[in-house]
Amino acid sequence: MDFNLTEEQQMLQDTVARLVREQYGFEAREGFYRSEVGFSTAFWQQLSELGLTAVPFDEALGGFGGGCVDNLVIMTELGRGLCLEPFLHSQIFGGGLLQQLANPDQQQTLLPQVVSGELQLAVAFEEPQSHYRLNDVACRAEAVEGGWRISGRKSVVIGGDSADRILVSARTFGEQRDDSGISLFVLDPAAEGVSRSGYPCIDGPRAFDLLLEKVFVPSGAMLGEEGQALGALRYQQGRAIAAQCAEALGSMEEVFSLTLDYLKTRKQFGRPIGEFQVLQHRMADICSELEQARSMAIMAACVADEPDSDDRSRRLTAAKYIVARAARFVAEQAIQLHGGIGMTWEYSLSHHAKRLVMLSHQFGDDDHHLGVYAQLMQTA
Repeated sequence: MDFNLTEEQQMLQDTVARLVREQYGFEAREGFYRSEVGFSTAFWQQLSELGLTAVPFDEALGGFGGGCVDNLVIMTELGRGLCLEPFLHSQIFGGGLLQQLANPDQQQTLLPQVVSGELQLAVAFEEPQSHYRLNDVACRAEAVEGGWRISGRKSVVIGGDSADRILVSARTFGEQRDDSGISLFVLDPAAEGVSRSGYPCIDGPRAFDLLLEKVFVPSGAMLGEEGQALGALRYQQGRAIAAQCAEALGSMEEVFSLTLDYLKTRKQFGRPIGEFQVLQHRMADICSELEQARSMAIMAACVADEPDSDDRSRRLTAAKYIVARAARFVAEQAIQLHGGIGMTWEYSLSHHAKRLVMLSHQFGDDDHHLGVYAQLMQTA
């Protein structure tokens, strides 16, 4: 198998890398983090103008027809720059659900604005009790004249503060953990009965908890067939996991580079500490974990666009498990090699470390994915 990027993918990588390098210095990122929206609207506009927000979407819908390998290229560079924009949650996860489930009228109304970056999406699928289980949905949608009334709670909706539309999973029939009966709705966050409690996450992006009290949505707000949204949620979360592995890879590569530079310049006993053999061994361990993570991220990107199957799920959950463990290992070792300076707020390494730890928990931590992998092996 040829793992080299095509000429078009190389150009895409160069474009994103140059944009991040020129516009997303660490001090600039800190300013974006403290802003009201929590990211750079100017940088998001640049992503739109360069057509990068259109990459994950089909050409028939106005996009560039990019697949998960193209997403890997973009997310690796965004991860390297610790970018705060909700590209993964809006364009890949939310946009993927919209592409898969929306009817022609919904696609015509919403997708052009999402493709252009004018309309941002967030996906509200987690609940306080769900603990990574997509089928654990207590939020209910009751059929009423002309539409539905949704009541329930959603937690840790990444990118929800700035989202123009929220894709909300709610149960239209069945018991709380049934696989069937889960539907997906397009919700206007300004609708009556919607309460949002926003906050910055420890690793940078903003999120909110969502309280829905008999929120009315019209019949046309449902995506796909009633009660059949779980399959699409699982499939698109798989594509989001592949993109997340790529983001973690970019962050780990930057951590490795920062640590290597530090070992070359920090002197002790009149010589660079990188000359001490024990530290060279630890850097070799970091490099080994990084190469495993890179291989798994590439594998995840290669299989994420395949039709849904147990084999696809096994590969994606294995990738998330390996990358999550590598991310924590690389972050912890890098801080140890830096000493106290590795945890200072003014140094980007500490922010990469926080981001890597939190990425290992989103969409399921390593323990969760190890259990999922074991179950899939038993059914093989």
